[in-house]
Amino acid sequence: MRRLIQIFQTVLGLILRHPVTGTSIIAVLPDQRIVLVRRTDNKRWALPGGIVDWGETLESTVKRELQEETGLKTLGSPRLVGVYSSPQRDPRMHSICVVVEVAADGVMSVGDELEISEVRAFSRAELPVSGLSHDHDQQLQNYFEGLTVLA
Repeated sequence: MRRLIQIFQTVLGLILRHPVTGTSIIAVLPDQRIVLVRRTDNKRWALPGGIVDWGETLESTVKRELQEETGLKTLGSPRLVGVYSSPQRDPRMHSICVVVEVAADGVMSVGDELEISEVRAFSRAELPVSGLSHDHDQQLQNYFEGLTVLA
């Protein structure tokens, strides 16, 4: 049922010709590794995240999406990395993505097998950059440069 609601919201956004708001999460584990998920639709690694549900805050979306996709919990409040709004950033639709960094902990597990096939933590040197889904390469580059971006 939840998935049908998400699909309806996406279609409604497309019909009304307004961008859909979502989030990407740079989840940092206590050992400083960064968590990525492998998407089922394009088979690429990506930052966890998703669309803000009706009546939800960005912070609650971050907590929900991280838990649903990775099994992890957030520790403390998210830190804003940037807001990305290029119409070309997501091949499915025009979306505005609010990117945040969070400290995360717990046991990694795939929660939503329709969207995610694998969850893995990478050291900075191991990150599979230059091939991440959407514009996540740029988001991580801005994060590592310590920038807060409006793009």
